Amino acid sequence: MAKHKSKYEIFREKIKIILYGTNTLAGRMFDLVLLGLILLSVLLVMLDTVEGISSKYHQQLLVCEWIITIFFTIEYILRIISIQKPRKYAISFYGIIDLLAILPMYLSIFFPATSVLTIVRVLRFLRLFKILHIPQISHQSYQLKEALEASKEKILVFIYFVVISAVIIGSLMYVVEGKESGFTSIPVSIYWSIVTLTTVGYGDISPITPLGQFLASLVMIMGYGIIAVPTGIVTAEFAKASLRNSSVSGKKTCSQCNAQLHFDNAKYCYQCGKTLPTN
Repeated sequence: MAKHKSKYEIFREKIKIILYGTNTLAGRMFDLVLLGLILLSVLLVMLDTVEGISSKYHQQLLVCEWIITIFFTIEYILRIISIQKPRKYAISFYGIIDLLAILPMYLSIFFPATSVLTIVRVLRFLRLFKILHIPQISHQSYQLKEALEASKEKILVFIYFVVISAVIIGSLMYVVEGKESGFTSIPVSIYWSIVTLTTVGYGDISPITPLGQFLASLVMIMGYGIIAVPTGIVTAEFAKASLRNSSVSGKKTCSQCNAQLHFDNAKYCYQCGKTLPTN
């Protein structure tokens, strides 16, 4: 005897289709509305920081921002209650971003300045890749993610080297230049070495002694090399990832779960097991 679904279960299924069903008309329409509200919200935050606009329309902008925040809050709650494993969504990448998108406005009740942090909602535009279902973009993003994961240890070692170098260089400049040149303390000198190593060079502090200028020249030259190293590391790993995945195609997309990146000769979806369409 078939078990009858309760009204709550039917409601959950309908909500799940709308919120997660990017291959359905209702799901696509909701996602487009969601992206429009995200764009509007980011625009409102930007406009509120313009003094001329904020002085005239601050209250109106605030009301609009709260309306969008309440919408996002309801959406976040519905996403949690409509799936079988809400905890998995809550701690996922998109789940954390969705939560960060609504927290700043509620925190602004106690700390008004935090309302500006709602600008992090722009990160929700990453859902655009899931909505568009462009195989080439999905394939390249998968390879980039794989390359970053493979190179993270090398990059951490590199950052450790840069930090140690900045401390040593800053300490040397403090000894060579002294307070007369603006190097009033070792922390200030380290700040100068970081700014110079990254080739930003604000110019608020600069050496005046010949030895200090010589050291600064070496630091500037070293800075160009420092920029190239992490780029080379990630590029090398990206090339390896491309080679490893050369037999993987983005042409086959599962009609059931929208999973991509299947092998060219794959007959079944690796995620749900449904038969894949033939090319």
